[in-house]
Amino acid sequence: MLEASERQELPAIPGKRYFTIGEVAELCQVKPHVLRYWEQEFPMLSPVKRRGNRRYYQRHDVLLIRQIRALLYEQGYTIHGARQKLSGEEARGDMSQTQQLVQDTIAELEGILRILRS
Repeated sequence: MLEASERQELPAIPGKRYFTIGEVAELCQVKPHVLRYWEQEFPMLSPVKRRGNRRYYQRHDVLLIRQIRALLYEQGYTIHGARQKLSGEEARGDMSQTQQLVQDTIAELEGILRILRS
């Protein structure tokens, strides 16, 4: 579990439709091999696969990965516990995904505001 001083703000998610595994790894601050492992462990995480089995993640996938990351690294859940939390009734009422979306939107709007002011 990460201490408060070790937690870092995750970067805002750009307004793109698809993200490569490298981009998602950067946005979520995990290694690509971890993402591939999580795909096996979390059935709800299934990126689009194209030519040569290349993975393309969508925005909802990135948000889910950030939620998985928070459960495992910040809240101390095991893989099994995180899977149960995400697939159970509890997941429907979980506000962490909504909060992350709001934070990302605020960060994007602040970026736009900086551009407009310059």
